[in-house]
Amino acid sequence: MGSIIKVNEYKDFGNNAIMTSDGAGNVTVNADGLKNVPAFEAYLGATQAFVNNTATKVNFNTETFDTDGCYDNSTNYRFTPTEAGKYYVYSTIYMYQDSAATNTVSITYIYKNGSAVQSSRLYFPSNPAQGMHISVSGTYDMNGSTDYLEIYGQSTGDDGDFIVVTKNNLFGAYKLIGV
Repeated sequence: MGSIIKVNEYKDFGNNAIMTSDGAGNVTVNADGLKNVPAFEAYLGATQAFVNNTATKVNFNTETFDTDGCYDNSTNYRFTPTEAGKYYVYSTIYMYQDSAATNTVSITYIYKNGSAVQSSRLYFPSNPAQGMHISVSGTYDMNGSTDYLEIYGQSTGDDGDFIVVTKNNLFGAYKLIGV
């Protein structure tokens, strides 16, 4: 036989609320050490042109959420967390050549402090595609003051420049707890 403990608030020794409950089963975590923040997610709100075979920063200009105001969606399009820690970062972009199916390689990069640290690529040398949807993710140590993350994309084909279409393009990150 088990026991039932009923509480609506957990407090630490300083009388600070760690977690609270509304009595209907909804729990709110109040302790910052238990939250996956800072966190954000942004998407591309308009099409963006890429120069053929050139790594180009993706201008994720529309925020879905930004818990601590750490994502710049207007000029630098970068995430600069204000708390040190490990962060899980993810992105997906769709690169498309509108004139013909000659896209042989597409790459999505995660850049940290201006340098590529992770990439994911699709390569179709004998059967080019018109568009490719590429995702990349990783976990990175961030110092909480000057480290920043950005997303770049690159496509190569025979028919000139590429566009990144707005549908299903996103960039996000959140702080990991317990690591």
